[in-house]
Amino acid sequence: MATISAVVLKHQMKKDGTFNVKIRLTHKRQTRYIDTKQFVVRKQLDQNYNIKDMFAAKPIYDTVFKYRESLTNLNDRVDYYTCEQLLEYIQADGEKVEFISFGRKHIEKLKAEGRKGTVTNFRSAVNHLIDYFEREEVFIDEVTSKMLKDYEAYLRKPRTLNRVHRNGTKFQIKTVGLSDAGIAGAMRDLRGLFNVARDTYNDEDLGIIRIPHYPFKKYKIKPAPETRKRNIDIETIKKIRDYKPRIEDGIEATTRDLFMLSFYACGTNAVDIFHFRKENMYNGRLEYNRMKTKSKRRDRAFISIKIIDEMKPILDKYVGKLHERFSSATGMNSALSQGFNKICRELEIPRISFYWGRHSFATIARNKCRKSKDDVALALNHVDETRKTTDIYIEKDWDILDEVQNAVISLLRDSPLGYRPFSSNLISGLSLSTCR
Repeated sequence: MATISAVVLKHQMKKDGTFNVKIRLTHKRQTRYIDTKQFVVRKQLDQNYNIKDMFAAKPIYDTVFKYRESLTNLNDRVDYYTCEQLLEYIQADGEKVEFISFGRKHIEKLKAEGRKGTVTNFRSAVNHLIDYFEREEVFIDEVTSKMLKDYEAYLRKPRTLNRVHRNGTKFQIKTVGLSDAGIAGAMRDLRGLFNVARDTYNDEDLGIIRIPHYPFKKYKIKPAPETRKRNIDIETIKKIRDYKPRIEDGIEATTRDLFMLSFYACGTNAVDIFHFRKENMYNGRLEYNRMKTKSKRRDRAFISIKIIDEMKPILDKYVGKLHERFSSATGMNSALSQGFNKICRELEIPRISFYWGRHSFATIARNKCRKSKDDVALALNHVDETRKTTDIYIEKDWDILDEVQNAVISLLRDSPLGYRPFSSNLISGLSLSTCR
């Protein structure tokens, strides 16, 4: 049986002769204390240190009554709580959830887990909310279906955003309104953060529902329109492979090399290439866990790719070196974007980005090489959500991936290989067949 009472601890008298009135919670033979803002002096207490001054006691007993009412609402469920859980419950009961501070706290948790992509998405959601409400404090019950409709209209308009640098300097960003695809992404991010808040504060098993409403039940997120396919043909890829920049050690050369490495390695993402180390190369294969999905999958998004001849000089040149040149994967992506601007202009080809290598590999594998979608999915390190149970029974056969890779890369070998990247700073003694 949980009990709550107001107490004064006589051994905690302050130097000025006052005592802080505390609220004591006792449950399952454990005791916890809650400090209050109320202080009393010795003459306001009786010989047993109980408060006898009713004027001083009134605000304290109002709080005690509130906490006792919270316990009463739990009924028999109070027995499922530890004393610590009960303390958290009575203090939070009836208090509104402040969404911005919750979002920032959750973002810090994601940072510690290394989930950079989700951090970026949720930080954007928090910033958008602050921009919309024009204040740093937003309670979650203010996020309603009507608000979401107004919020969407707001995001579609051009606007000026106020931001703060890490050094505390304030600056402004002028931005255009979001497109249909941008709206779909922004609303999914907000819904994701809202769902995390519900999972955090609600406990259906114990009947604790601090966030009872769900605005996304009435407000429906429209699916993003299908984007233009981001793939190029094999002849364009050959042009990029054979491109000779004016400066061989500049960003254009790096962009060419890493784009081709991605294509040779079945569309490997830039962020994964950025984190490659010698340990990822073993027995003639490139083995790693895909950064984007490793925290979401039981297999940690592991993939094993054959290191073909075209990959070896590029890996020799860049493996373990990209951290020295770029501060982060995001910084490298920005530099690669600049590199593509120059390459596309020189080659007179449509503007593309690094990610086009992945799309192009998949499209060529399926449409030109006639590989099955299942085999292409294996090469891309994708999983089919409808076949997760089946996947438990089937061991992955990396020979299938090798066949897809060989079929696609063979199309590049129809003509003599042009450029082979070389650097005098090759990693000395690196053996791709044995190093780990």
